[in-house]
Formats: sequence, structure tokens, C-alpha cells
Amino acid sequence: MTKKLTKVLIDTLRYWGDEKGKQWCVAWDAEVPGFGVRVHPGGRKVFILRYRTSGGRRGRKRFLTLGPYGTLTLDQARKLARQHLGDVLRGEDPVQKKEQSLGETVESLCQMYLERHAMKKRSARDDHRRIAKYILPLWRRRRVADISRVDVAALHSRIGQQAPYEANRVLALCSKIFELARGWGFAAEEWSNPARGIDKFQERSRDRWVTPEELPRLAEAIARENNIYSRALLWLYLLTGLRKRELLSLRWDDVDLVRYELRIPETKSGRIHHVPLPPPAVSLIALIPREHENPFVFPGKNPDSHLVSVERPWRRIRKVAGLSDVRLHDIRRTVGSWLALAGNSLPVIGRVLNHRDPRTTTIYTHLAEDHVRQVLENYAGRITQAAGPWFPVPTVTPALPLEKKEHLTS
Repeated sequence: MTKKLTKVLIDTLRYWGDEKGKQWCVAWDAEVPGFGVRVHPGGRKVFILRYRTSGGRRGRKRFLTLGPYGTLTLDQARKLARQHLGDVLRGEDPVQKKEQSLGETVESLCQMYLERHAMKKRSARDDHRRIAKYILPLWRRRRVADISRVDVAALHSRIGQQAPYEANRVLALCSKIFELARGWGFAAEEWSNPARGIDKFQERSRDRWVTPEELPRLAEAIARENNIYSRALLWLYLLTGLRKRELLSLRWDDVDLVRYELRIPETKSGRIHHVPLPPPAVSLIALIPREHENPFVFPGKNPDSHLVSVERPWRRIRKVAGLSDVRLHDIRRTVGSWLALAGNSLPVIGRVLNHRDPRTTTIYTHLAEDHVRQVLENYAGRITQAAGPWFPVPTVTPALPLEKKEHLTS
């Protein structure tokens, strides 16, 4: 099959080979000799280049994988094919050059990952930490192509003995790094990602939050904290439900005390978040002292820097309050829990907390059910009152024991 390749054509291509999936199905480009897109049985499409090394018909027939469709656009792949064909005319062998690069180490791959991919992520700092703590000490000098599923499974298991959630995050990071390795020439296209197919540790959503009975103790402990910035940050945490990182990096330019709102330009959800400020939060912000020529609301030790952590003051505060099991992130969860108890809908709670995935908000479902119960009880009361003596059984209250309920309905 030879036609001028277009994006529309590639999108419509389906595997047309044998049932066993062993037949090569390639749509060749009529514009660049030897350039085509291979369609795999599972639907994956990969740009390839077919050529002969120098020597005409006596040269060796070669197939070079350029990269997957989607990662590479058609124009990028066609340009890359032309560059490789130019190398062939100069007597070079692109496949041989690629095979020489396959011996590169995990350290080189991780460095490329941090420079090309992680820098685009909000969690880049976490990626740096996990690579330095877990991956490099174990595999720094090993060839990427030599890492096996047994190696990754052993790392995942070792971390999981103490920190199962962290083990799952490291596994996901390994999977992404090794997936990119193929496109970057660290491993052959046929190489199987060694982080795939490993069972993750079971995770349960944490549901700890500060209850109405516990809040007075927490408020007193915050008030006793010496650092004014730590006090203000924790109260704004409680009043707005912002993420810790968003508060720590908050700039005065993003505080609007006329419209009573905060502007968070970079969020985990990837969109600008405008946070309405309730009156207590406005009053609190007005009391925060501004440090000369520092743009941040919560300034750090160095000029033009912000506070990077409140873990130490938080440990002091929760000890004084007798809430040693409450983590800092549980404060954000407290905001969602109190909103649910007040009868707010899950979409509203998700909007306040700026959740990108609606499933994240479902941890508050059991708290919102109390409000649903109250609504239904009020509704049922009106219905039975309107029905009067025609309602089939006497009404009962939830406080009645089960045996009394059975007696009334028998």
C-alpha cells in the first residue's frame, strides 16, 4: 500500500494482516522513499524507515523505527526520515548509530527525563526526589535494556514493606521513564516496559479530618504558635481549602482585597483558580506584615523567596492540641468534610477544592449522606402528615429500637 500519507489517512488505518498478528502491515509514503507507518494488531501505529546501506543493491536492507504516531506528528516523522536518508547518502547507517546508543545507562535516561519531561510537571520536585532516593542508587550504571520486570518488582516490594503508597508512586514513575526510553533510543522498539504488569499495593483513601469537637483545641494551639506567618498560613489553609504548595507560593500581586479573592495562576488541575475570600480570611490577610521587596505573602529566609514548609510548626501545634494523628493535608480534607456536613453538593465541594477529577470528591459522600437523610426525613414527614390516617402504618423515629419498630408494623 503506497499513498501520500496524511493525518486523515493514518487515523483511518486499521490492521489488515493475518489473524495471528504476525504479518507486517505498512502504509508507505509516496512522497519520501522508504518512509511509512506500521500498523500493529492492537492498533498502535509507528513510523518506520526502510533503506539500504551504501553499496546499492549490495548494501544491507535496514528498517529503522522513528517513533510512535501521536508522540511524533506526520510532519516531524517525515522530516526525520529525510534526515536519516541524508545520513545514508553520506555513507552512515542510522540503525547502527541507534544500536550504539542502546547501551546508555539508567542515569543518562533519568537525566534526560528530568530535563525533557519532568520540568513540565507540577510534581517535578517529587520526581527528582524519588529518582535520587530509589532509582539511581540501585541502577545508576546499568544499561536501560538490561532492566527486567524482576528488578522493578523487587524495588516496588522493598519500598512497599514500609511505604506502600510511595512504592506505587515509584512504580508509576518507573513505568513512565521506561516508556519514554524507547522513543529516545535507550531501548529497542520491541523492548517490553519492565514496569508494566506489576500489581500495585492496595490503597485506601484517608478520611481523617478535624471534627467540630476537636477544632477548639486546634485553634488554641495555633494561637500559641510564635511565628505569625505560620499562624496565618494555617488559618488560611482552614478557611480556603487551598493546597499547601499554592499557599506557600502565594504572591501579593495575586491577592485582591477589593474583590475579596485570591488568584492561583498555577494549580495541580492545570488551570487558573480564583478563590473567593470569606470575610475572616480578608481580615486575616490584612494583618500579615509585608516584607520589603519580597513579592510573597509568606516570605522565606532569603530575599525574593517564599516559605517552603510549615511541617515543624505543625508538629508543635498538633502535639499541643492532642491531635498527633492529624497530618497537614488533613486540614484541606477538613474543609471538604465540613462543607459536606453543611449539606453542600459534591460538585460544589469539588469546585471549592479545585478537584480536576470528580472521583476525588467522592470521599465526602458518606458525610453528605447525613444531609440527604435529613432532607428525606423532612420530606417523608410532610408526605405522611398530608396522608393523615390513610398512611398504612404509624410513623416511627430512627431512635426506636428494632423490636419496637417490628411491633408497630406487625
